[in-house]
Amino acid sequence: MGCVKLVLFFMLYPFLCQLAFSSSLPHLCPEDQALALLQFKHMFTINPNASDYCIPLNPSTLSWNKSKDCCSWDGVHCEKTTGQVIELDLYCSGLQGKFHSNSSLFQLSNLRWIDLSYNDFSGSLISTKFGELSSLTHLDLSLSSFTGLIPAEISHLSKLQVLSISSDDPYGLRLGSYSYELLLKNLTQLRELDLDFVNISSTNPLNFSSYLTTLRLSHTQLRGVFPERVFHLSNLQYLYLSSNSLTGPIPSNVSGLQNLQYLDLSSNYLNGTIPSSIFSLPSLKYFDLSNNSFSGKIHQFKSKTLFYVILKKNQLQGPIPKSLLDQQDLQILILSQNNFSGQIASAICNLKALMLLDLGRNHLNGTIPHCLGEMSMVSILDLSNNYLSGTINTTFNAENLLLIINLYGNKLKGKVPASLINCRYLEFLDLGNNELNDTFPSWLGGLPGLKILSLRSNKFHGPISDSRTNNSFAQIRVIDLTSNRFSGNLPVSLFENFQAMKIIGEKSRTREYVADYYPGNYANTLIVTTKGLDLELPRVLNTEVIINLSRNRFEGYLPSIIGDLVGLRTLNLSHNGLEGIIPASLHQLSVLESLDLSSNKIGGEIPQQLASLTFLAVLNLSHNHLVGCIPRGKQFDTFENSSYQGNDGLCGFPLSKDCGGDYGVPLDDEEEEGDLICWQAILMGFGCGLVIGLSIIYIMLSTHYPVWFSRMVVKFEHKIDTRMKRY
Repeated sequence: MGCVKLVLFFMLYPFLCQLAFSSSLPHLCPEDQALALLQFKHMFTINPNASDYCIPLNPSTLSWNKSKDCCSWDGVHCEKTTGQVIELDLYCSGLQGKFHSNSSLFQLSNLRWIDLSYNDFSGSLISTKFGELSSLTHLDLSLSSFTGLIPAEISHLSKLQVLSISSDDPYGLRLGSYSYELLLKNLTQLRELDLDFVNISSTNPLNFSSYLTTLRLSHTQLRGVFPERVFHLSNLQYLYLSSNSLTGPIPSNVSGLQNLQYLDLSSNYLNGTIPSSIFSLPSLKYFDLSNNSFSGKIHQFKSKTLFYVILKKNQLQGPIPKSLLDQQDLQILILSQNNFSGQIASAICNLKALMLLDLGRNHLNGTIPHCLGEMSMVSILDLSNNYLSGTINTTFNAENLLLIINLYGNKLKGKVPASLINCRYLEFLDLGNNELNDTFPSWLGGLPGLKILSLRSNKFHGPISDSRTNNSFAQIRVIDLTSNRFSGNLPVSLFENFQAMKIIGEKSRTREYVADYYPGNYANTLIVTTKGLDLELPRVLNTEVIINLSRNRFEGYLPSIIGDLVGLRTLNLSHNGLEGIIPASLHQLSVLESLDLSSNKIGGEIPQQLASLTFLAVLNLSHNHLVGCIPRGKQFDTFENSSYQGNDGLCGFPLSKDCGGDYGVPLDDEEEEGDLICWQAILMGFGCGLVIGLSIIYIMLSTHYPVWFSRMVVKFEHKIDTRMKRY
């Protein structure tokens, strides 16, 4: 009997081993599911530029082919025991095309995880069939160009833990109020809800899942009193309710949010004081209450974990809290456009990780801390529009990473600190509207990336010496020296070096901003005079090419080399002592929008070629010594008398003084051709007459018979005299 059992064991052993081994291996992907995935793949093309957010691109579907088991395809995950496809992760896959409502994707009924974010589905509607995938716990359709109404069927997915359908188009997606209520009522297991830029158009939400760790409802048109219920969600880590119409104060007690790391309530209509309990939250890292109406003082920060603090555009007052200057991980500090007062404590230099410091538009006084130039991580330093005084005694060391320095609108005196030459990454320098007394700092031209330089409204003086360095100011796009005491001739060699101005902006990345910086929505605001107005540019485009040397004491001629700066949009040389003529080369400035040469001593005629400047919106040539007829046609037919007043020698439209005849009227092609033929005839006649005249003189002298010739001369003089009297 024992022998029989032994024989049976050896006979069954291979089968038992195979059974045990096969049970430990994953099952192959079912053929119908592989086919469904391939059909889904073929509905789209792969476009590397399908999303601006994807760096690098992850084109998962490129690995999908029949020669491999679909469970091994990139982005596809299967259940180990059954082989059923349960996860599809196609984040940033470059998919582009229409997402059809009957997509083969919906044949994968066991899906638990779908991530189709950061693709381009070209304005497709979100299919109601997503609501039939009852096993889904994760659904991410964010930033993939879906549009229209989010179907109410999504609320049927009662197992959902993550729902993300955010957009970047405020008019792209909307959620009916009934759907919103259903989402909050049925999706009781939600951990993460992201509906940024989805039009909810609802009063404040009430019934949130108690499991929520992430709530993103920015730009969703939420309105009404701030939802106090939000601050009772003890698991909440990320709360974004910015750019809505929420009103009222923040609840006084938020101490229950012990896990909160990110708090963004910016751009609402919130008011009152900021509760002291917020400053005690132990995990808080990102804190943005900007663009509201909060008032009062800031309490002392007890949390030591902060790395973003953004409180701009409120009515906060008092000194900058010392506890804020003790945040060792702080990277972004923006307190601009408030009523903060007092001095800037040198303790601010203890913030070793700080990259952006914006204290502009407050009531700060005293001197600039000397140590600010030694902060090696700071890229943005904005202390503009305060009451800072004294000299700029900051020493900028060679290790600094400064990209923007804005000290506009203070009471700073003395000279431009020579140590600025160490700021080798500097692109934006605004020292305008102070009391600086110095000669032109031509050495700043040695900064290789400097694009914007404003020294306007100071006490700079003397000539701008010629710069013999070829690369000096090569990248400059805006140079503003208005309202100083500069004298001497215009700096011809400086204009020669403005290489970036010699390129029309449309040929080089037109929508990029100069020295732009996005954290906290920081904008490098610049005051410029353009089109006759002082404007505040919240961001400066690369295409904004400006030269403003107005209200100084420059003299001499207008150099024709200005015509080489073909990228110029604004040229303002008004209120100086310039003379000579307007160079005809200015007609090469094909994108020029504003030209102001008023209040100088410029003479001669207005070059007729300037009529070709089709972008010219503002022209001011008033109070000069110009003469002749004003050009006609195109933009010149739109300018009013004020553009020419104070030039007694000018005539023609729009002035009442007529030039007479057709002088100054632009010729059409036929008239130009006729004039050409006329001149050809005149030249031919002159040539023939010259030959005949010389022949007659030769005959007269050779025959010694001048009587007939003298009679002819008398008769010719009589004809000329008669014609002259007619005129």
